Amino acid sequence: MKTFEQYETEIIKVIEANNLFVISDIFAFYTGIKSSQFYNLKLEKSDNLLKSIDDNKKKTCQSLKSKWYKSDNATLQIALFKTISSESDLRKLSQTWQNIDGDINLKNDVSKIFPKELD
Repeated sequence: MKTFEQYETEIIKVIEANNLFVISDIFAFYTGIKSSQFYNLKLEKSDNLLKSIDDNKKKTCQSLKSKWYKSDNATLQIALFKTISSESDLRKLSQTWQNIDGDINLKNDVSKIFPKELD
């Protein structure tokens, strides 16, 4: 039987070679371990595996953003804008944005809604 470290090393190679983004995809590409054994060994908590998956996500996001930046497609440009802009820039772009600040105090004080002058 292989050690935790051996499985970890092999699985990281599979993650990098197949550009995997989630742990469950590992089992489609790596047949050297069953899912139950994977979780019994607590490989899903391996910092090295999680870092490898996270690195793939970051590289892919950056690659997509670069493509969107070079594109003439307005939809892709808006998607890029939304991923890189500040909250105030997003408010300017949004047509449905509403600012809700403060405390909401709901009381059954009918006198404020219906003053006595209306009686």
